[in-house]
Amino acid sequence: MIPSIHKRGSKTVGLIRYLYGPGTHEEHIDPHLVAAFDPLTPDPGRDPSATYEQLERLLDQPVNALAQDRRPEKHVWHLSVRASPEDPVLSDEDWAAIARRTVAATGIAPDGDERACRWAAVRHADDHIHIIATLVRDDGRRPRLHNEARRAQAEARRIEADYGLRRVAPGDGTAAKRPTSAEQHKAERHGRGRTAREELREHVRRAVAGAQGEEEFFDRLAAAGLLIRKRAAPSGDLLGYKVALPDDRNKTGEPVFYPGSKLAPDLSLPQIRERWSGNSTEPDHDSGTRTSRTYQPTGPAAARRRATTAVWKAVLVVDHGDDRAVAAQVAAAGEVLDTLAKTSAAHTRRELREAAFAFERATRSHIRAERGHDRALRQAARDLVHSGPALGRGEDGATTAMVIDMVFFLVTAAAHWHARHQHAQQAAAARQAAEHLRAAYHTAAQQPMAVLHHRGRHLPHPLKRRQAAYLRQAVPELAERILAEPGWHALAATLADTEATGHHPATLLTQAAAQRELDTADSISDVLVWRLRHIADLPAAPQHAAVGENATTPPSSPTTARPVKELPHQPRRGR
Repeated sequence: MIPSIHKRGSKTVGLIRYLYGPGTHEEHIDPHLVAAFDPLTPDPGRDPSATYEQLERLLDQPVNALAQDRRPEKHVWHLSVRASPEDPVLSDEDWAAIARRTVAATGIAPDGDERACRWAAVRHADDHIHIIATLVRDDGRRPRLHNEARRAQAEARRIEADYGLRRVAPGDGTAAKRPTSAEQHKAERHGRGRTAREELREHVRRAVAGAQGEEEFFDRLAAAGLLIRKRAAPSGDLLGYKVALPDDRNKTGEPVFYPGSKLAPDLSLPQIRERWSGNSTEPDHDSGTRTSRTYQPTGPAAARRRATTAVWKAVLVVDHGDDRAVAAQVAAAGEVLDTLAKTSAAHTRRELREAAFAFERATRSHIRAERGHDRALRQAARDLVHSGPALGRGEDGATTAMVIDMVFFLVTAAAHWHARHQHAQQAAAARQAAEHLRAAYHTAAQQPMAVLHHRGRHLPHPLKRRQAAYLRQAVPELAERILAEPGWHALAATLADTEATGHHPATLLTQAAAQRELDTADSISDVLVWRLRHIADLPAAPQHAAVGENATTPPSSPTTARPVKELPHQPRRGR
């Protein structure tokens, strides 16, 4: 159940006409009163003799009793209470009780207060009611409405429990502002899937992702086709900005501008500048960039490999780091998701965009991020943007699957961290993002995994038995389950590749599985394939040819094999 407090108004009859009217799309059905401050309140919806003006005069009576100079200009208070789509249809009596509880909780009409504000609750649809009140009490005083939105939310949680309704995750005041009903109706009229506010939020987040400063940020906004207004002090210092979609106009044909702070709390100019405060002109030796000894991809594939390493290291911080450092990593993970969605191939773009859109809520909490810890992830986001879009096939496509696989780990770790801190909305958002990442991964991994599977099925039997022996040696408790998975063939081919390039497969397997359980994974084979190909510097997209001749040679001794890069601690896996 979601209570929403709307903008205060100055014309009571105007809101009454809307509540009892047909609605923007004739969606108001049987408008009628379900409760009011006085049981004898006239109901224009059910009483043919009652008028809108009668109801207005009754509600406005305490306002009109004041001297003209004492009347509040914005005296009309408006709140809607909406049930979730899966909730049962409540009766008028239920909605009347909910209305009374809501006005009591918010301070409009506290229980037992006979001189409280006047109010009425109108129902014009199965799933919600509107409450209108006037903000002068019968004794001429103003109501005490401090934090009424938070108190309405708290009461909604209690109502959900009492009526057996869907339990909505409680918020903490860090969520982005919801689109208004007017914005949603406008989007529907113009055939938009999202409101202008939501589209702008996505554009601005993408422009921020990996940007190094104001000039680049505003250049990106302009390149995205947005209209921009900057607010400057008399000294010329930039104080803020507003953005608008070129085709989003008001009744007079003017563009509708939104300040960054009204799109999301972390998109105000001061908050964006705080991200840049962690930038460094010095080389970041821990950024995860590296030069492979055997394989040096360029372009989008190289950026995705570097991002994979940065994400791996971020997972370790989220699992064990200080909360302020974790908050920075989680926020920067949103930038990586935004840039992945922006640069992904068409077949994965929709799910990645939905993942980024969902995870946006998980990037903010009351735990203040300590900037600087997020430098590697922000650099990874920058690399992704500047490397250009991936083609979705070959090495580009395979490294996309690899980085999505690792980002899934990071998002899942973020969900666990938020849950431990009782950030209910953020944890739910991260879990929702993980589901979209799961779908994107399966799409991206289909072709490279099919190649590996084909190669694994055609390995010589002695070589495949040797890889199975390595598996039993490294992860004896999971070996039989892995051998029964369809992905075992792809893992066998990868183990053969690692052996052919001078690694000891059992050593690599032990390292890949170390410090974090694997038995919650849908496919342990897939997880190990990407870990092994990443830490062994193997091409993410294997060639269609069979494993080379060196694959059948005995493994190198531990003293001659190339050193293996350390694999950080991994979070619990549910993919």
